[in-house]
Amino acid sequence: MAIIDIFHLTQTYAIEQPIQFLAWAAIAIPILYVITNEVVRRQARVPGLKGPSGLPLIGNLYDIRTNAAEKYRQWARTHGEVYQIQLGNIPVVVVNSAASAKVLFGQHAQALSSRPEFYTFHKVLSNTAGTTIGTSPYSDSLKRRRKGAASALNRPSIQTYIPHLDLESKDFVSELLRYGKGGAEPVDPMPCIQRLSLSLALTLNWGIRMDNQENALFEEITHVEEEVSRFRSTTGNLQDYVPLLRLNPFSFGSKKAGEMRDRRDVYLKVLNKGLEDRMEKGTHSPCIQANVILDEEAKLNSEELTSISLTMLSGGLDTITTLLQWSIAYLAQREDIQEKAWKAISEFYSAEQPLCDALDDQKCQYIVALVRECLRYFTVLRLALPRVSIKDVTYNGVVIPKGTVYFLNAWACNMDSAVWHDPEVFRPERWIEQPEAPMFTYGMGYRMCAGSLLANRELYVVFIRMLNAFEIQKFDDIDCHPVSGNSDPTSLVAMPQRYKARFIPRSVQALEKALKEFKAVEA
Repeated sequence: MAIIDIFHLTQTYAIEQPIQFLAWAAIAIPILYVITNEVVRRQARVPGLKGPSGLPLIGNLYDIRTNAAEKYRQWARTHGEVYQIQLGNIPVVVVNSAASAKVLFGQHAQALSSRPEFYTFHKVLSNTAGTTIGTSPYSDSLKRRRKGAASALNRPSIQTYIPHLDLESKDFVSELLRYGKGGAEPVDPMPCIQRLSLSLALTLNWGIRMDNQENALFEEITHVEEEVSRFRSTTGNLQDYVPLLRLNPFSFGSKKAGEMRDRRDVYLKVLNKGLEDRMEKGTHSPCIQANVILDEEAKLNSEELTSISLTMLSGGLDTITTLLQWSIAYLAQREDIQEKAWKAISEFYSAEQPLCDALDDQKCQYIVALVRECLRYFTVLRLALPRVSIKDVTYNGVVIPKGTVYFLNAWACNMDSAVWHDPEVFRPERWIEQPEAPMFTYGMGYRMCAGSLLANRELYVVFIRMLNAFEIQKFDDIDCHPVSGNSDPTSLVAMPQRYKARFIPRSVQALEKALKEFKAVEA
């Protein structure tokens, strides 16, 4: 009866005093919403797991708006290696150490095999072409796509891609020589790196090359994929966690995501149609997309084929491009590391062999260690793509319920003082001393990057050829610290500021001769 009486009194007051009622409602309704929402937020938290609760409505979103992975790492000192945060109404379990990651993402790999769906990326950006394998929730379709990708990215398959690695890394060296006018002019290496990564992705997946930076398609794909990467950020899209923001008709985030989606659809259609035409004429080159189409056992539909294509495209442009951009900037300031690398390379290749053998399967131990240290120290994907559990998980006596979102803080795990006594120091030798030490840059467990073997092989060939062909000299003053030097601290992928460097040929004559006489190897 009391509720009915209150309703009648409110109705009477609204009729007799409409202006006062509206003023009262304008104050009371938001307060009531905040109080109700706080109750919902607190009930959603994982009982027994520590962590900062944050502010009303937004939780910890304000605290982690920039350099989130580093903030999570700092919080681990207070709340423990595994704790929970609140992003809007969503509780998230953050994993910050190698040991805890091994338990949760290793021992409970199947339980943490799915991905959460975020409004901006999944509902707006990906509602036409679909998602990559890495961003897709767990399903039978995902298993089919992972199987198709795995067969294309295993060791025997990678061996067949060596001629492509050979050609693209040769052209990368050639561009550095040409645009740098033999070391006389500083070069912005970013377009050269992007062309290398994009051309390899196009070759492997569609059987076509991107042979120069002046191609209009090069500019379009690199720009759109860079913007798409920002929409995968776990911290940069507030409307993912605060549903009220989705009601804003002028939402810049949703509008731009839709624009990038439409532009991406255009070039995907062009690439797919071009491959279909070449397959009909019998003129296509062997490639992943064609192999999957012709594989009757794969039984993938057009959306699943597109998902594999997007995976190859975004994966190469994200990891390889970003890692090389950081590495070159850092090496330009560390002549001592370049000297060590060159001496190590000289044990296998003379000064007259600037283009080291592309069939070399990572036999130069120091270059392998240098690549791994760059991957660890810069950790381009600081927060591995989030997981969501498909069953309950018990950790240290705490039951974390099914449907909980998990963040693997790859940055904190790679900087774990329990693994390394000097994690803040850039030291390639650590991987010679501890070759079996864990690295988290490619993720961990069931959903770790399927292309890690290919990426490592590509990085090795590029590093060994670049460092045997050139001495890299600093031109711009650039902050190469992985935290303070991050050009966009809100982005999913950490990228340094743009810069220029000088690429001084160790022997102009030997390099020009090797480029002129180059003949791609046969796998």
